[in-house]
Amino acid sequence: MSLLKKGTKAYSMIKMKCPRCNEGDLFKTATYSFKLPFEMYDRCPVCNQNYLPEPGFYYGAMFISYIIWGWMCLAMAGLFIWGMGMSVNGGFALILLISAVFFVWLFRFSRSIWISINVKYKPNQKQR
Repeated sequence: MSLLKKGTKAYSMIKMKCPRCNEGDLFKTATYSFKLPFEMYDRCPVCNQNYLPEPGFYYGAMFISYIIWGWMCLAMAGLFIWGMGMSVNGGFALILLISAVFFVWLFRFSRSIWISINVKYKPNQKQR
């Protein structure tokens, strides 16, 4: 069984699809579109899964993004400063630039992880 096969948690997380049917999109626009970058659908257009089940549902996604980006910044700092011999200021400036570019992707990815953890895959769910 492939890790990125439809029906797996990893598929819905990486493709940013509905975790229940793995077909509907979570977000209204493409990942790097700066037109409505934070807008999600209220419900899945395919299976009608509620993407906002309660107020503050995505609060846990903030911790996921913090953990991911914290480790990535440590890895980049090590690579830039010790591995490539950059100055500390240059390394941190580059980390800030990379953080600005990937901010929207990380926001969406952490929300995708959070909802995929909390919603079970149910194939063949049609809109009700």
